[in-house]
Amino acid sequence: MKKSTNTFLKHAGQDTVNRSANPAVVRASTIFFKSVQELRKHQKKINKNKTVAFYDYGRQGSQTTIVLQKILKELEGAHHVFLTQTGFASVALAIMSICRPGDEILISDCVYRPTQKLVSQLLKEFNVKAVWYNPNDLRDLQKKTNKRTKLIYVENPGSNTFEFQDLKKIVNFAKKRNIYTAIDNTWGTAYFMKPIKIGFDLSITSATKYYSGHSDVMAGTLAVSKKAFNKVKWYNNVSGYRLSSDDAYLVIRGLRTLDLRLKKHYENTLKVISWLSTQKKITKILYPYKRNSKNYKLWKKYYSGASGLLGIIINSKKKSSVYKFVNSLKLFGIGYSWGGFESLVVFNTSTELGKRNFFKLKKNEHLVRLHIGLEDYKDLISDLKNAIKKIK
Repeated sequence: MKKSTNTFLKHAGQDTVNRSANPAVVRASTIFFKSVQELRKHQKKINKNKTVAFYDYGRQGSQTTIVLQKILKELEGAHHVFLTQTGFASVALAIMSICRPGDEILISDCVYRPTQKLVSQLLKEFNVKAVWYNPNDLRDLQKKTNKRTKLIYVENPGSNTFEFQDLKKIVNFAKKRNIYTAIDNTWGTAYFMKPIKIGFDLSITSATKYYSGHSDVMAGTLAVSKKAFNKVKWYNNVSGYRLSSDDAYLVIRGLRTLDLRLKKHYENTLKVISWLSTQKKITKILYPYKRNSKNYKLWKKYYSGASGLLGIIINSKKKSSVYKFVNSLKLFGIGYSWGGFESLVVFNTSTELGKRNFFKLKKNEHLVRLHIGLEDYKDLISDLKNAIKKIK
């Protein structure tokens, strides 16, 4: 019987031994074997990438992490899924697995600021050159590719500025030149868009966010194609990335309601945007909601839904009044991360944006990021109504 994704997420990973709805949390560093022969035989199975119920050492994972990997492999449509202790660790695992001295990484200008630092500062010390391309111009990407380009790295939509790119065209271009492709898919998740099925070699998701959904877990996932698997497996083994069983369990728990939460985030976001679009003080909403816009068309081409994260551009001669707007919000917590049940707000400056060559705010423009949570949307709009009066 073929199950829908919604049904799969409710039933996957049930513990048939303990007869529980969720798997047991197995905490172990030492794994016992009955004989040396059994140990060596098991190690051979692991080295040949055979399916195993447990590993030979706790750093490699546990029965709990294996269950999570199986669930995510199905959800992502991937050859394999690696688990890390944070979303950014998955970014590092993807990049460091592929790039070597003398290589170039072609990377969109709109990526997460820590990712900017990783490729522009750390990789520079290893003689890996970061080349930045305009996420709004495919020709710029094509122009900047050369024989040294080893990896094209995309974040879709762009971090904080929400640029959407034509993903299939990027993948097709890269495949013709035997270039690896990676994408940060945290905003859409594999529930709304499956990058490996589009043709990407590596797909990153911060499980800290929607996968866990409760603002109490740090975790990351890296889904890979068959082509990228051995490279990532090798670097993962020598670098020691690992997700704890406790955090893996919490991600599994969160995945049970992923579909319900994402749909509610999306519904609430559209309601809030409908009100935001009537406000003269807000000059632009960074979200794929205008049917005739380029971003909407590119979103619709690849995604089956959208999350609760968006940006708004506020026009004000007084920066201090934007601070007052943010500080006056009662239901939007001021803080980083997103993807939990609660609404959040951040006033974005260069601290969050990093160095951008292709995105510039005009005079008196200010960028604020909102995450629309699972509260009653009417309460959220009421909160925004009261706070927006502070903008002068």
